[in-house]
Amino acid sequence: MTNEGVGRRLAEAPRFVTGSLLRHILLMTGAGAVGLMAIFAGDLANIYFLSQLGDEAIVAAVGYASSILFLATSIGIGLSIAATALVSPALGAGRRIRARRLSANCHVIAFIVGSISALALWLVIEPLLELLGARGRTLDLAAVYLRILVPTLPVLALAMTSAAVLRSVGDARRAMFVTLFGAVVNTILDLVVIVYLGYGIEGAAVSSLLARLVMMGIGFHGVIRVHNLSGRSKISTLRQDAPPFLSIAGPAVLTNVAPAVANGYVTYAIAAYGDPAVAAWAIVGRLVPVAFGAIYALSGTIGPILGQNFGARAPDRLRDAFTLALLTMTAFTVVAWLGLSIFAEGVARLFHAKDEAHDLIVFFCRWLSPFFVFMGALFVSNAAFNTLGRPHFSTLLNWGRATIGTVPFVLIGGHYFQALGVLAGNMAGGIAFGLIATISGYQLIARIGKSFR
Repeated sequence: MTNEGVGRRLAEAPRFVTGSLLRHILLMTGAGAVGLMAIFAGDLANIYFLSQLGDEAIVAAVGYASSILFLATSIGIGLSIAATALVSPALGAGRRIRARRLSANCHVIAFIVGSISALALWLVIEPLLELLGARGRTLDLAAVYLRILVPTLPVLALAMTSAAVLRSVGDARRAMFVTLFGAVVNTILDLVVIVYLGYGIEGAAVSSLLARLVMMGIGFHGVIRVHNLSGRSKISTLRQDAPPFLSIAGPAVLTNVAPAVANGYVTYAIAAYGDPAVAAWAIVGRLVPVAFGAIYALSGTIGPILGQNFGARAPDRLRDAFTLALLTMTAFTVVAWLGLSIFAEGVARLFHAKDEAHDLIVFFCRWLSPFFVFMGALFVSNAAFNTLGRPHFSTLLNWGRATIGTVPFVLIGGHYFQALGVLAGNMAGGIAFGLIATISGYQLIARIGKSFR
């Protein structure tokens, strides 16, 4: 039997309903972190290569564009969360035929929703950039960047959905490959088109476009060829599966759009202090996912683990998995904070940040990054709510964080401490919502445990 055949046979048994939960969490998160941090590192390399051109307007343009791309990516993440919430419980309950059908239909719906969302965003690119505060040449550069990348949202949605299905079946390695190889392609192409060919921001956008196509192809290979987890989609079954998918995807998309809206507001608030402040914010925005990539990966991998044990009706393992995920997230945050504190000055120099931009980057690395533990708690809790059938909990908490947990804190911080206060207010506003999310997560798991008796 071939290696792929052996992998397929092993994948038929639900992987996470037995064995060490901590081992499952660490293995899945480790593989996911490699893939995610690779793609985040690719984004960081993208802005690094652009910063070497010595044009602050280009870096600021990427900062404005990133706020809108964050919104587009959040839609893809929400769709992939719905795929995990449907496919992983089916696998945990041993219903593989149903899982294959759900996987196929999830991909079809993700493509349709991604296409509609891309068209809607593409039509309002310039008004959105103006709303964020982009002006003049900076606005023109950001618009060019977005006109190339926004139409690739359906491709990105399919790649993310494929990775979610691979995580649901427990194939952390191939889920990692989706993002890892995309990041490698992106970084290599950035080096060629930006540094050697001098195409600037247009070249950076084309590199990302090609990388997303690679991600989609690798994801399809793992789902279809390796695990045989995609049956033929039919109109009749699509009609049956669309309502439960959309009932999860709708709140999940809204949940993930909320941070994008908050990020956009922070960009708007910090734009008042000029392109240097926006450039620093753009660098911080690319630095955070690299430093905290393991936490982003954890929030994506804990869902399948919870989902399979939910399908297997194992409430004790649900509670233990949630607790171990929170403890693991805290450890990751401490390690990331130490690294950022030590290398803060070096990071600022690496991107040729000067004066105010330098101070903002160093301030974030040394004093604000530990507050990410509360964002991590919100991420892990969101994964639990989405997988355990309460996606509206995530929506409520994330929009609370994006509004009353962001706007007043940013306004007050900016009033008293200018750009530094904007960054500090943005992080401080997440404390209460991280705590509320954690408590709510335990309460939900306790109620589920009682319903199983």
